Amino acid sequence: MKIAVVCANGKAGRLIVKEAVSRGIDVTAVVRNENATVAAKSIQKDLFDLTAEDLKGFDVVIDAFGAWTADTLPLHSTSLKKLCDILSGTDVRLLVVGGAGSLYVNKEHTAVVADGADFPDAFKPLAAAMAKALGELRLRDDVKWTYISPAGDFQAEGERTGEYILGGEELTLNSKGESVISYADYAVAMIDEAEKGAHIQKRISVVAE
Repeated sequence: MKIAVVCANGKAGRLIVKEAVSRGIDVTAVVRNENATVAAKSIQKDLFDLTAEDLKGFDVVIDAFGAWTADTLPLHSTSLKKLCDILSGTDVRLLVVGGAGSLYVNKEHTAVVADGADFPDAFKPLAAAMAKALGELRLRDDVKWTYISPAGDFQAEGERTGEYILGGEELTLNSKGESVISYADYAVAMIDEAEKGAHIQKRISVVAE
C-alpha cells in the first residue's frame, strides 16, 4: 500500500505519518517546506500546486489540511475541492481529517455539536467552515472519500493507547460519558481506515475508549 499525507508537517499529519511508517506502509509526506516527518519520501509542494501526476500511483491520499484564522478558514473548502478535482474518477481513496462540530447530537440529525449552548464562540467560525467543506464533499460522487471526525476534545498531546471506539454521524461518548481522543489514537483510526477502506463516501467518527 502507498499512502500520501498532504500537509504532513502539521500536528495531526506528523502523527498520521508516524503511525503509517510504524506499520511498514510506504508513506510519502506532502509538505510546503522541508519534511519534518519520519517519512523517508516527500513531495515539497503547496497543496494548491499539486497535480494529478503528483498523486498518481497512491492507493490512499490523506488530507491533513488545517486553517484557523478568519482569513484562511475558506481554504477548508477550496483545498478539499482541489484534492477532489485531482482524484476525480480515480480509484485513489481520499481520507479527510475532519472536525467534531458538525457531528449530530440527535437521531433526527437536525442539531449538531456546534449548535450547543456550551460550544465555545471562538470555535464557531472554524466549525462552520469545516461543516461547509463537509457538505460540499458529500456532493462528490466522483471521489472515493471518507471523512473522519474526531471526538469533541481533540488532544494534541494525548497519549497513544492504540484503542478507540468507531462511531458514525452522531456524537459518540465513551464509557465515562466523554467525547475525547488524542491525536495519536486518531492517527491509529485513520491508518486503520486507510488499510481497510470500509467507509467509502461516508463520514465516520472516533472517540477514545
